[in-house]
Amino acid sequence: MSSCGVSKPDIKPLVFTPGEPAGIGPDLAIWLAHQQEIPAPVVLCASRELLESRAALLDQPFSVPDYCAGSDARVSLLDIPLATPALPGMLNAANAGYVLISLIRAAQGCLMEEFSGLVTGPVHKGIINDAGIPFTGHTEFLADLADVPQVVMMLAGKMYDSQHWLRVALATTHLPLSAVADAITPYRLEHTLRILDLALRQDFGLTTPRILVTGLNPHAGEDGHLGREEIEIITPLLEQLRSEGLNLIGPLPADTLFQPKYLDQADAVLAMYHDQGLPVLKHATFGRGVNITLGLPFIRTSVDHGTALDLAGKGVAHPGSLQAALEAAAEMAATRT
Repeated sequence: MSSCGVSKPDIKPLVFTPGEPAGIGPDLAIWLAHQQEIPAPVVLCASRELLESRAALLDQPFSVPDYCAGSDARVSLLDIPLATPALPGMLNAANAGYVLISLIRAAQGCLMEEFSGLVTGPVHKGIINDAGIPFTGHTEFLADLADVPQVVMMLAGKMYDSQHWLRVALATTHLPLSAVADAITPYRLEHTLRILDLALRQDFGLTTPRILVTGLNPHAGEDGHLGREEIEIITPLLEQLRSEGLNLIGPLPADTLFQPKYLDQADAVLAMYHDQGLPVLKHATFGRGVNITLGLPFIRTSVDHGTALDLAGKGVAHPGSLQAALEAAAEMAATRT
């Protein structure tokens, strides 16, 4: 037994990056540190100075031990120093590097199997770009870091009071609407569907996942009168993949797909672009939703909300999405083992 107090060396913790230091991520980290029951041990990858100062502002104690590999600590801290002190609600480009360094350290730990999965808090893309660092989002950043050619963004959550999961994956993510049609290529769509199908089997334990696929155009193109992407790209590809055993239904009109008679029989929906699928999911699950990156060599889940600068340091941050993200990551890790 090491000086860390090792008792369960076979259980690897999740790692949580709170994200933007001026936002509600630090508040969520402090909430997490006080939870007596969590689905897996958690390492906070963040500035101790930041969390101690935020805890003091919230009039909360904060006595989390330093992280030590193999420790049996319920919550521990891997200290990543801030460049400059952070105040709630006040963005500072000087700390953009800190945000990415903490994310890199956490992801590297997952790649080295030091951690069983990564849970991320919200970042502020604008302030990172203001610091002169090109950054379009967690999904793309982690894909580059892991050197994988394509990943898939999927949001998931339990609908209202139901136990039924709604999972919506995206064929394209953070693109202008004018660029979406050109991005729906047979190659990209094929790999997106293969990644989604494999993840549903590998991470969610579904033996024959049933995937609903939207069309790109209104009414799924209406037999070519409202666009030909369904005829020329989407339908032929779905037929090819069905012949290989993938259970795919579509292309279906997005305006009528999101209703119980379809969703109750489906394991996931693939939407063609960001705002085609996510408004429905966020309406049904907001506050309990989880953002999941599929196709990485490690598990990554995230909260489904932003930095909420106006709520930071006020003790009103709602932990529902973080709790769901932790539970999803722990369940996925258990399915993989």
